[in-house]
Amino acid sequence: MAVKTQHDTTNQNTWFITFTNHSWIPLFEITSSYDLVYKWLKLIDNNYGVRTLAFVIMPNHAHLLLKLPGGDIDLNKLIGNGKRFMAYEIVKRLDKMGRQDVLIKLSSDCTVRERAKGQKHKAFEKSFDAKPVYSMDFLNQKLDYIHHNPVNGKWSLCGDFVDYEHSSAAFYELERPHPLADITDYRLNW
Repeated sequence: MAVKTQHDTTNQNTWFITFTNHSWIPLFEITSSYDLVYKWLKLIDNNYGVRTLAFVIMPNHAHLLLKLPGGDIDLNKLIGNGKRFMAYEIVKRLDKMGRQDVLIKLSSDCTVRERAKGQKHKAFEKSFDAKPVYSMDFLNQKLDYIHHNPVNGKWSLCGDFVDYEHSSAAFYELERPHPLADITDYRLNW
């Protein structure tokens, strides 16, 4: 059995987080579920004081720069609850759309142990990536990576990275507030 990584948030407040749809299936795109990430970001801000410094929501994964409030927050629980919240709605939307092909894939990939715990579908990869941000150089590197992700590699989601609607790029590059996300400017709050 794999050992769950525990992330010590006691002395580290800023984190680069990545979570991915199961098998890299573009579930956010298929189900138009980008809104679920925005709702979750608002929820963790309102309930826990977790601020969104930057983000990009891709068709099958999300990258986030999050600033945690002082104190100890269980990052595994925070991300796990978010993925669970989104998974239920993604499955509901797939069912409503009649996407049995995707539902069968998400269901058939559940292990015996997951089924015994009541899990019926896998909407996300089990683990997530979390890297503490200790320096401004690292923060800027991740910010650049996040913002250019929609136009790099295999992705051609827009012509100019600042035009991708599910990103904080326009907030930083054009000083344009995002219509669906509350972004805390790291330049003022890091």
